[in-house]
Amino acid sequence: MNITITICTFRRSHIATTLQSLEAMQRPEGCTVSIVVIDNDDTPSAQERVDGTAAAMSLPVRYVHQPGANISIARNAGLDAATTEWVAFLDDDEVVEPDWLVELVKRQRETGADAVFGPSYARYDDDAPDWIVRGDFHSQVAAPRAGVIETGHTCNALLRWGDAPWRDERFALERGKSGGEDTEFFFRLRQFGAQYAIADGAIVREDVPAARLSVKWLLRRRFRIGQSYSASADSIRQRLGLFGSSSVKAGYCFLRAGFALANPERRTFWLMRGTMHAGICAGCLKLPEKSLYGVQG
Repeated sequence: MNITITICTFRRSHIATTLQSLEAMQRPEGCTVSIVVIDNDDTPSAQERVDGTAAAMSLPVRYVHQPGANISIARNAGLDAATTEWVAFLDDDEVVEPDWLVELVKRQRETGADAVFGPSYARYDDDAPDWIVRGDFHSQVAAPRAGVIETGHTCNALLRWGDAPWRDERFALERGKSGGEDTEFFFRLRQFGAQYAIADGAIVREDVPAARLSVKWLLRRRFRIGQSYSASADSIRQRLGLFGSSSVKAGYCFLRAGFALANPERRTFWLMRGTMHAGICAGCLKLPEKSLYGVQG
């Protein structure tokens, strides 16, 4: 198994820490591993940091400058650069556990899945509000729906590539500013027959900056997630059905949030769920998606 780990970066110094965690990880038996870092800034602002970090690594690291301030452009450049059988995805603000890739590969070999998704757990500073830490609203964990894993995320994934039927597929450029390009991408790959699995033990961790420790940020993100999820409805009939069910769910969740006004953790939980369903409704109506990529926080 040959694996290319792709990491998109945009003005984050943390990319050096991400690379160092990859160098320190265990290597799966029978696998060769390389790394491609795609810099999406207008200027090659990350090149010196990436090259300097790579000089002390045994894993081969390739730097690619792909300007555009559009995450889909960067992700597609990573796919273009990958000539291996498998592609792994990470974010530039994450660190991997020592057995991260071993666990992804192990799960793929157990299931024969075409893509495997692991969790990204949030790490909070000591000054983060207690109710946010208790709620752990920033962690990302793929979950099945009615027993089926329909889509996934690029913060922690391993994908069959090489000669796969979806080899020519790319991330949608129109979602490269709003986000959710990974949700739609993995939904689309299922139309080619891709089967997914979850590796609970393939853990990455992400520091949560202060700018994200607010209800406003959480709701903005959940609304966008809802808009992205609407990509699961292909036909007008499916969109109408999804719109109807999501409208009812949104109303119920907002009602529950009202009953939980005195409890910030539970109130935020229900507000986030309601906002996600509202986002699904907006997506079913094809309403414009707000640009979030490159926004502070």
